Amino acid sequence: MALDFTDDRRMSRQAMKAELLDAETELQLTRAWRDHRDEAALHRLITAYMRLAISMAGKFRRYGAPMNDLIQEAGLGLMKAADKFDPERGVRFSTYAVWWIRASIQDYVMRNWSMVRTGSTSSQKSLFFNLRRVQAKFEREAMARGEELDRHQLREKISREVGVPLHDVEMMEGRLSGSDFSLNALQSQEDDGREWIDALEDESTQADAEVEQAHDMAQLRNWLIESMKNLSPRERFIVRERKLREDPRTLESLGEELGLSKERIRQVEAAAFQKMRRSLESQSREVMHFLL
Repeated sequence: MALDFTDDRRMSRQAMKAELLDAETELQLTRAWRDHRDEAALHRLITAYMRLAISMAGKFRRYGAPMNDLIQEAGLGLMKAADKFDPERGVRFSTYAVWWIRASIQDYVMRNWSMVRTGSTSSQKSLFFNLRRVQAKFEREAMARGEELDRHQLREKISREVGVPLHDVEMMEGRLSGSDFSLNALQSQEDDGREWIDALEDESTQADAEVEQAHDMAQLRNWLIESMKNLSPRERFIVRERKLREDPRTLESLGEELGLSKERIRQVEAAAFQKMRRSLESQSREVMHFLL
């Protein structure tokens, strides 16, 4: 069943005219939908409780979302509630639906508050919708006692009250302090005003650094090649298989191939490394800078 709420005022007027369901009628409708997927029963149930959904949607207007969108989300939450409701539990549908309606609206508000993800856990969601209220409560209590709380003390109290880490409170304060800001906005209204994105530091590798890194890697590669020339064919093979492959081989697999024990492979490897180290040290002291 589609929800098409093109005019929130018209929708509100229609909802207020809808029938009020008694407990027995509500039970029959919820059973008809659960057991037979009776769409007529679902439509009657949703229509009757849209006044509840619209009332709850109105409580979230202060977050800046269009009322029409809030009503649509509330309606979706109402339909989810109808789909998951168990009429045999002895609970009125309206009591059960409140949670789903609120959750649907809150998810919508948080998704559309900022391009940056505002929060994902239940505690962060609670912080988002209760931060200002809890903050105001502590400020009123402090004022009544003739005290003055600094920002850190206030954040600590909010953290304990809501049950979230202190850094979450600091993060959420920043998110709620203003809306998103475009990096393409001009820093000033002058003709030659730069965009804010032009002031961001370029964190990519600079050309001179890339050239220097390429030179260093080439030099190191040459040193390693020279040092391996002093190794025996078996030692070179073991070093190559153990250290120069993307998927290094184990001592056991090399031992099986060469007919040696794991311990012997380890000894040959250690001796090869010692030879390479002496060779590298004899070539240049700069090598030690790379090896340390």
